[in-house]
Amino acid sequence: METRQVVLKRPLSPSTPRFRTVPRGGFDPAAPYRLSESVSLRPEPFGALVYDFVTRKLSFLKTPQLVSVVRDLENQPDARSAVAAADVPEAQHDAYLRALAGLLQSHTIVAR
Repeated sequence: METRQVVLKRPLSPSTPRFRTVPRGGFDPAAPYRLSESVSLRPEPFGALVYDFVTRKLSFLKTPQLVSVVRDLENQPDARSAVAAADVPEAQHDAYLRALAGLLQSHTIVAR
């Protein structure tokens, strides 16, 4: 998978890399991902608040099931498996994969 690097304004800690790796071809459902180290999720009844400590951006995950998918990404071999493991109905898989593509673009999730 070809990647590009995005420079962070400041690392979170000495162990946080100064660069984020983003797949150049965009989101690949067959690739492994995880929640970014700079992101924190706060559970809410509607889903979760997402805060990125690097960009200071606040966003939302609009369903508890999407929160489950995002939290389980690091335990699954790829994004498609994380969606299936969260018991997302088959008819909604494409919508969830599009949501994950947006989360990758905003650096909420990152390739591992």
